[in-house]
Amino acid sequence: MSGRKSVAPAAVPGASRAPVLRMEAVRKSFGGSLVLREVDLEVAPHTVTALIGASGSGKSTLLRCANLLEEVDDGAIWLDGEEITDPRADKDAVRRRIGVVFQAYNLFPHLTVLENITLAPRRVHGLSRAEAEERGRALLERLALGTKADEYPDRLSGGQQQRAAIVRALAVRPRLLLLDEITAALDPELVGEVLALVREVKDEGMTMVIATHEMVFAREVADQVCFLDAGVVLERGTPQEVFGSPRQERTQRFLRRFAEAGRL
Repeated sequence: MSGRKSVAPAAVPGASRAPVLRMEAVRKSFGGSLVLREVDLEVAPHTVTALIGASGSGKSTLLRCANLLEEVDDGAIWLDGEEITDPRADKDAVRRRIGVVFQAYNLFPHLTVLENITLAPRRVHGLSRAEAEERGRALLERLALGTKADEYPDRLSGGQQQRAAIVRALAVRPRLLLLDEITAALDPELVGEVLALVREVKDEGMTMVIATHEMVFAREVADQVCFLDAGVVLERGTPQEVFGSPRQERTQRFLRRFAEAGRL
């Protein structure tokens, strides 16, 4: 992909050293159950942070709070130095700067792939139909879906649908991309093609936070790994530190199960 325009947005002036995303003492409860407890997190520009941990550890809730899909009970979140949890913040403007892909593809079945991808650039970001379609087709071509532009989602495999969902998120040129267990609903043979696309997006410089149960992928792609347990970031570090020599006994037990299953 060298020589082509990056899928990542241009750097924010004066913010090259500042975190793209910062969370401080974030707490979130549902019905009296504390899901996130005093979570601190920093995500540097052009890096990938992988969130690992058992189901129910708080990974998805953390991502939903980062995109303001859930309102935090306490603490604060900043995007490029702007406190987005401030009640005065324009939540719609914040969400326009963040791309999100969930494990359910959430493609509109009555729209073609291209129509799915151009919807937000046109309706939310104000691009003309011609400009949005030019951008959408270019992304689809670059990411090996060019021949599927005019197909409807039900004509695509699960892997192709998930890749289309990622392209849709990239089409708005987000400052931050959040990926929530994007391979969980896929057959094993389709997982590889989706993860290959994420690797390609990483190589283009996109800043990402990924909740994943694919430990090999997290070890190979992430710059920072955070192990969540019962709503707490129990351990964080480089992949070499967390996977190679985890300090916490709980982290060791979690990773041992993957190693014994040959998935690490």
